[in-house]
Amino acid sequence: MYRLRVFPSQGEDFEVPLADESILIGRVSESDLVVQDRFLSRKHARLFREGNHIWIEDLGSANGTWLNDRRVEQPTEIHPGDELRLSTSYITLLSDGIETPTPRKDPVTEHNTRYRRASDLIDSDSATDLAGSAPRGASRRQTDRFQLLNSIHHSLSGTLQPDQLLEMILDRCYEALLPDHAAIFLKRDSGEYYLAAERSSGGPGIDHLYSKTLLHEVADNGMAALVTDARTDHRFDEADSVLGSGVQSLVAAPLLSPEDSLGMIALASSLEQSLFVEEDRDLLASIASIAALRIHIIKLAQQAAEEAAERRRFEAELELAHAIQTAVLPSELPRIEGYDLTGSTIPSRWVSGDYYQAVERLGGKETVLMVADVCGKGICASLTTLSLEALAAGPIEIGQPPAELCTRINRRLHSRTLPNRFATAIVVVLEPHGRILRYASAGHPGLLVGSKGNILKLGSTGPPLGAFPDIEYGESTALLESGDTLALFTDGIIEATNPQDEEFGTERLSEVLISNREADLEVLAGAVETALEEFAEGVPYADDRTLVLLRKH
Repeated sequence: MYRLRVFPSQGEDFEVPLADESILIGRVSESDLVVQDRFLSRKHARLFREGNHIWIEDLGSANGTWLNDRRVEQPTEIHPGDELRLSTSYITLLSDGIETPTPRKDPVTEHNTRYRRASDLIDSDSATDLAGSAPRGASRRQTDRFQLLNSIHHSLSGTLQPDQLLEMILDRCYEALLPDHAAIFLKRDSGEYYLAAERSSGGPGIDHLYSKTLLHEVADNGMAALVTDARTDHRFDEADSVLGSGVQSLVAAPLLSPEDSLGMIALASSLEQSLFVEEDRDLLASIASIAALRIHIIKLAQQAAEEAAERRRFEAELELAHAIQTAVLPSELPRIEGYDLTGSTIPSRWVSGDYYQAVERLGGKETVLMVADVCGKGICASLTTLSLEALAAGPIEIGQPPAELCTRINRRLHSRTLPNRFATAIVVVLEPHGRILRYASAGHPGLLVGSKGNILKLGSTGPPLGAFPDIEYGESTALLESGDTLALFTDGIIEATNPQDEEFGTERLSEVLISNREADLEVLAGAVETALEEFAEGVPYADDRTLVLLRKH
């Protein structure tokens, strides 16, 4: 009977039976075997059976799978007693007769290289007890460490620019550990590492601390490294830049933030009398932990500043869009002899998809009223509104009747906008000395409230503008008697909702218009807004609200 002994990076070790034909190993709950390890991939590796044989397969993990310290490049057979390393966690295959191994909590040692999980070093007290346990006469880098760990919190907690922070970190590393060379590598958003800061007692321009091998073990796997002789470690066989530089001793520690690994700090010495020891590695892990927190905080502050700047740019663009859109709305309505006229638009956002216009033409013989509601909200709707206004201006001015005006606008709007951009609209032509209103409705509502309380709904004479090409719109008429009120409005009014998700509706609007039919138009418009506020009970308006009122004396 096979079983697995698991030594996770985080938490206590445990055993599970190897009962299934295939076991998916990862750090997410969907895995068959969940291992608590922050550096493990979501789907890291797979164990599977073929007859009496058991195989391990890496699933393209970020930090690799290792069998007895050899990287698994393809499905590889494993045997009882073999050890798997997945990121910084370990799994041993056991069978009857094989004793449970000692938990793998000791340093990983290869030749003259020793790795320890940085989180273990940071959580332990060893790094902060160095000053108390230092023998009399020890060098300054031994005796000053305890004070360094206390002072570094204060020195790095001030307001610093990123470059200043990195330079100060290097200052502290040189002060405490006396390396010949030092470098800080940070991870880009793309996952690539770059040399963010460097220093060399032998002169500027060093780059030999850049080693993919070291970055993988330290930054990716979260291990703190002590290399007493890089020339004897096969892990650096391909790191020509390290070996060729004369580096003999090296320590490195990951920059671990609460969310991810930010990179690593690496220190190197080429002098035999300055070889690093385990205490140096442990101290560097503590310094890196403090530094990572400060780098993380500065990174968050930079992101917040960038987001705030982007918000300011967006708000400035909204203000400009608002000013442009406001400019196309009538700043002053025409005075029509024998009539009262009022109109307004209240956007649900800073810019609106509603549009209304009142224009005298033909030397004052006619007045054209137009109300439109573009589908959607915000910037996109406002841009379509501006396009609609531009398309309507010419036909209105040259005296086209309502039906021809809608037909022309529809054709051009359809050809110039995306298929899902359309607008409902109603165009009304009033001859002040007559009693007849001529109108065309592109799917847009309108109400005519009689002086005696009767009400007439103005029906649609065609589909919304821009929805279909080559549409010929119809035209209708209505009689306007003394005391009658024409109400043109957009869906933002009748589709306003209350906490019960009920809509205000055309009937409620009709009741307000009828009950206030003798009031001045400004009072009537205020009554509509008051009724909306009482109905909505604080529910935000989802759409723009436009209301245009015309009354015959």
